[in-house]
Amino acid sequence: MLRAFLLIVVGLAGDPEHGELFQKWGSALADASAKVGVARERLVFLADAKDEGGRANGRPTREAIEQALAGFATAASAEDVVYVVLFGHGSFDGQAARFNLPGRDMTAADFNAALRKLPARVVFVNTSSASGPFVEALSTPGRTVITATRSGAEQFTTLFGGYFVEAFSTEGADADKNGRISMLEAFEYARTEVARAYEREGLLATEHALLDDNGDKTGSQTASPTGADGKLAASLSLGSAADAAPLPEDPRLRALYLERRDLERRVEALRLLKDGMPPARYASELERLVTDLALKTRDIRTLEGDRTP
Repeated sequence: MLRAFLLIVVGLAGDPEHGELFQKWGSALADASAKVGVARERLVFLADAKDEGGRANGRPTREAIEQALAGFATAASAEDVVYVVLFGHGSFDGQAARFNLPGRDMTAADFNAALRKLPARVVFVNTSSASGPFVEALSTPGRTVITATRSGAEQFTTLFGGYFVEAFSTEGADADKNGRISMLEAFEYARTEVARAYEREGLLATEHALLDDNGDKTGSQTASPTGADGKLAASLSLGSAADAAPLPEDPRLRALYLERRDLERRVEALRLLKDGMPPARYASELERLVTDLALKTRDIRTLEGDRTP
């Protein structure tokens, strides 16, 4: 029976605000995975920030990551799938791409050395900035590699991770309507929503996600089940949107919840785009979104109150 092993790492962030978002994304993925059958003993969540839900197993150090993957190598079989998802900041010096950690960073080559020991299939998702070079470094038959950027030159903080996680709790990501979210569907959902976020703010996109699952060391921005990349990713599912985040059955209340979720994601996206916007415009748009969010929450509470026996 196929089993899923999941390593979530929340690495370093450029500032506390981004750090809070990365922590939120990591925690949300941990929660979603638990609800769709990833057993606690097969989940390792490494994060520095305070984990209110008690999910974290330890700090996100190179040693802890290597130890987690070594444990998976012992426990997993060839029929299983090991998922590795990174949230945080990445860097590229022109030669090597790195995922930034407390202490020693890990390069793509470092991760590759650890992944080679795994007998299982691997899905590696690096949602950090400058993550593009990880595709070429990690690409091999039987392995799915997803990165938030197409090159090491795209070094601004990325939005991709938030939307990737959101895919596991929204019906909109389930393109084939089979009740489960494949890695390809999560990739496509996140890629599309990232583009919309930049368009909404009238900004030039500074991130372009890639997916490689055919081992040719070249990622695709437009992967599909019938394309050069996408066939393997389409067959691997970590979560079910219906199980990960059940919504109210009442149509009016359900619509309000979905509208609030959209506003919350827009606030997060705006904060990550802050550095590329005029301060006055950022402050104005943030105030508008936060106000809309507060009003939407009030509407939800009012409607829920009306339905309380």
